[in-house]
Amino acid sequence: MSRHRPYTACLALLSFFAIEIVAAEPDPRIQQRPPQEDAVLYRKLAIPDEFLVTKQGHTFGGDLRIGDLNGDGRCDFLVYRCNHGAPKGAHMGGMKPTFMGAFDLDGKPLWQVGEGGNQPSRPMSVAVKDWTGDGAADVICFWHKPQTKLKTDWQSLADVVVQLRDGRTGKVLREAAPHAITDRRRKDPVGANWVHQRLLIANFRGAPEPRDLAVKLGDTYVALDEHFNVLWTYRTEWVKYSQCPAYIPAVGDIDGDGRDELLTGYHLIDDDGSLMWKNKLGSNMDSVTIDRWRRKTRAICSGFGHVMTAEGKVELSLGKRLVPHGQEVRVADFHSGHAGNEMVLRAFGHKPTVHLVSSQTNTIINTIELQFSPTNVGMEPVYWNGPTEPALLFNGGWLWDMQQGKGGQLPDLPPPNGGDVHRMGFYHVIPANLVGDAREELVIWDPTATHIYIYTPKSLNETLTPKYHHGPRQYNPRLMD
Repeated sequence: MSRHRPYTACLALLSFFAIEIVAAEPDPRIQQRPPQEDAVLYRKLAIPDEFLVTKQGHTFGGDLRIGDLNGDGRCDFLVYRCNHGAPKGAHMGGMKPTFMGAFDLDGKPLWQVGEGGNQPSRPMSVAVKDWTGDGAADVICFWHKPQTKLKTDWQSLADVVVQLRDGRTGKVLREAAPHAITDRRRKDPVGANWVHQRLLIANFRGAPEPRDLAVKLGDTYVALDEHFNVLWTYRTEWVKYSQCPAYIPAVGDIDGDGRDELLTGYHLIDDDGSLMWKNKLGSNMDSVTIDRWRRKTRAICSGFGHVMTAEGKVELSLGKRLVPHGQEVRVADFHSGHAGNEMVLRAFGHKPTVHLVSSQTNTIINTIELQFSPTNVGMEPVYWNGPTEPALLFNGGWLWDMQQGKGGQLPDLPPPNGGDVHRMGFYHVIPANLVGDAREELVIWDPTATHIYIYTPKSLNETLTPKYHHGPRQYNPRLMD
């Protein structure tokens, strides 16, 4: 994220291992509107009681990932918590996973490992993908392994290992502690870039299935193969707040050679770690993606609203006046009246205002005021009406028709806990096909709460039971930027 407010509801009596959390009053800025008429609450799924933790009277599960962990063809869920967050301010919580609990679509526990932990400071370093080829998703994660001889805190990764855990049992199948990771320390002045750590599933070696990892650690990017051997590293020279590359990079094959590149917003790094281009395009380069633009795969960057080619040519630059702080960017086919994809760009930092930009005309075709939500992040496209119809935009518990510029509230979704509980106290979402028709559902959760809400479009047809498909939008969810 880009603007970090301290949380006055969190008291000063904090350590690196505990966080003071209090109940939140409803935020009066959260608007109420009649429910979205075509939305059905398919499941209100309680996180199993044994997976919950209570801190200072507030009970919660933690952050979430999804995938078919037991190989039965249905989607399962993984909740996790972390240790070692900043002692105060916007980065409180935890950064190093220390607890995980897996459960199925009926809420039945599958397994749990570790204990304790705090609310993750950000979505952090956990990914779910079939790594072993047995038809069940596995867990690829950082794991906190304190050592008596090491004095570490949230600014060091010396006590972290990379693990592969069996999705069916939670048992460790592989573990490594590459120096490219364990030697890393916080470098940026305020910690904003450091706390946005992430594991992204990538395909740097051109395999039939993605079997590599892109690890983002502040100023450093580390590529690992499936055995957690280091393929390459890259380090940026830009670490200052608002002048650093994207908090969450993106992976994708932009040059069409069958291997992924890594996009930071200021760099495009080839599959072998070599630099394809470097350009400090604009400040507040908070969000990036690799997607289709004008029928070609392009690098799409929030900072000043840029679209770049694989060779580093500027194809679109909206500029500082129109996009002074490009907080989030999401790309999908949002508008039937314009050919190709559109981008939705949150243009003024943590504000509700977004631009809808057409790839057909390379221009802004509408500017829309979304509803307020805590921190004003968490947008995500969803193909609610199927892959051949324009996508809708999820934002803070609402669905928006970007073509009409109108939004509707999802029914029976309580207000999120909000920033007075924790910075992550807003609704996160992963679109996925869970019911079985061509339309996508929404898996929604507040990481500071105890339930998962799954919404599906009307009319519900539960007789369709094809196997759950776990694609890049599920194993590399954008979540928040």
